[in-house]
Amino acid sequence: MTFAIIKERKNPPDRRVVFSPQHLAEARTLFPEATFIVESSDIRIFPDEAYSSLGFEVLDDVSHADVMIGVKEVPIKNLIPNKKYFYFSHTIKKQPYNRKLLIAMLEKNIEMYDHETIVKKNNARLIGFGRYAGLVGAYNGFRALGLRDKLFTLPKVETLADLDAVKAELDKITIPNIKILLTGTGKVAYGAKEILDHLGIKQISDALYLTSQFTEPVYVMADVMEYAKRIDGKVGERLKFYKDPTGYESNFMPYAKETDYFIAGHFYGNNAPYLFTREDAKHPDFRINLVADVSCDIDGPVASTIRPSTIADPFYGYDAKSEKEVAFDAIQAITVMAVDNLPCELPKDASEGFGETFLKHVIPAFYNNDDDDVLKRAKMTENGKLTDRFTYLQDYIDGE
Repeated sequence: MTFAIIKERKNPPDRRVVFSPQHLAEARTLFPEATFIVESSDIRIFPDEAYSSLGFEVLDDVSHADVMIGVKEVPIKNLIPNKKYFYFSHTIKKQPYNRKLLIAMLEKNIEMYDHETIVKKNNARLIGFGRYAGLVGAYNGFRALGLRDKLFTLPKVETLADLDAVKAELDKITIPNIKILLTGTGKVAYGAKEILDHLGIKQISDALYLTSQFTEPVYVMADVMEYAKRIDGKVGERLKFYKDPTGYESNFMPYAKETDYFIAGHFYGNNAPYLFTREDAKHPDFRINLVADVSCDIDGPVASTIRPSTIADPFYGYDAKSEKEVAFDAIQAITVMAVDNLPCELPKDASEGFGETFLKHVIPAFYNNDDDDVLKRAKMTENGKLTDRFTYLQDYIDGE
């Protein structure tokens, strides 16, 4: 079986790759029966020479490979029929802008394995760039704080060599006396937590956070069962909430009244209650004035996230009264950081981290009869049809 590391063709360019040269060499050693080739790319964070110097074929045409491995969506015109593909298709939530991509994959008899669908039996994600999204998102939020309040100036992450350089910049600043809310308990949230802990900000309990004021910066890491509650007053259960969030309502306002900087690192499922609405943001006691929305669900659970921002222009302001966008440093505005491709700012570290987990969980499945059903669970399409696990997408395909 031949695996091809394909060139990223989506615009704006993405410099990440699933396998760094070193991890690809490790894969070759662990699976000598596999052949790994690389499609030539002038944008990849690792140059072609880094692969060819380790003995990998770097080719302009990799169409003879069996498995195509990329990061972002492959343009429809570049899809090769009858292949297996791994990339983020952004279709599993029925995203309207990629409906034609999923239809094209069915028409071209492509076996699609979305990186987001590579999960454990309990549906927990096995691989992803979440940690790096959290790291960069939290950093960017502090960068916005420094610029807006003229406290300090942090450089853009994309100008720094790696994560060590990012942390070295954080060592130069002092965080003011603010209260920080971090939602989520997954890879994204723990990436953000890494930044907070590196800065030496103290983590406190929900009870203390909601009832006390401090003379130093503090943060709380809130689980979904803290900011969502059952309407009937019974105690909620996280796993049941993830399966069916109906019957729950937001319990976010107690946090909003105590928070200056909100880092949204949670996963938001369909039909879950919004954390805060546009009306909530108008409440006189609503205290949040800075949001790093790493989750970046547009016009959804975080009302101030009215559009994605970009690496080039990462911040904007949300005026709660008018419900309109304003300057990021406008008086009484909520400053919003909502970059939707944060790991692209740390392409080297993000690629190395991703390749490590892909090598651990995915490549072995091709050679151990998929003992843990990793491929079986991840496969979205086969023989021109949706697999059983993804039949819920049929109405999306049909345009209903």
